[in-house]
Amino acid sequence: MVRPTRRQQIPHLQEAIKDTAWNQIAETGAATLSLRAIARELGITAPAIYNYFSDRDALVTALIVDAYTSLGESQMASISEMSEEDLKARFVALGLAYREWAVTYPQRYQLIFGTPIPNYVAPDDITFPAAAHAIVPLATTLQALYATGQLHPERLAPMTPELKSMLENWQKMELGADLEVLYLTMIVWSRVHGMSMLEIGHHVPSVITDPGEIFRREIVSMLLQYL
Repeated sequence: MVRPTRRQQIPHLQEAIKDTAWNQIAETGAATLSLRAIARELGITAPAIYNYFSDRDALVTALIVDAYTSLGESQMASISEMSEEDLKARFVALGLAYREWAVTYPQRYQLIFGTPIPNYVAPDDITFPAAAHAIVPLATTLQALYATGQLHPERLAPMTPELKSMLENWQKMELGADLEVLYLTMIVWSRVHGMSMLEIGHHVPSVITDPGEIFRREIVSMLLQYL
């Protein structure tokens, strides 16, 4: 069958395909994502999708990049109007914005951080830059705190040679951020990620009617611990 040309397809079909994919993921999960089901939903032939995505994995990769990009943009937006000198407030704002994005877009969050999709391997050359972009605001804020003497790495456990070597490899990719800054970027991220996953997965005790209150306290507690 000859694939239809882009001129024959409905306007903004690429975005329509991705929107339909997100709906499908919300209903049945990413593992069951089907190009044919998306085509049926849109009322087009399956080959029409191949003008934009060669297979399911290509679509998943595009969705992952979009999700990371959206997360990164929300992080930047949360501090865009704040003073660059009020670093502690920026730190708190980034943490709260992370949770807000996660609970607003749970399907996107689960796709990039949840259960791996069987037989899918994300291409690092495509997804890693988008993932790195998403944590740049946090790393940049921590680096500024370190540069101004507000970050206290002496409160951390000693760094093993193995960890130092791995962080040095990461440092080469992150424009020279301090090793302790890279370490704390991972640690802070893991803590906000863990709380977000508990909330999205409905694993928070039912008596906790506003998980955001626990989240806020944890963000401020990290300030007291590391700053």
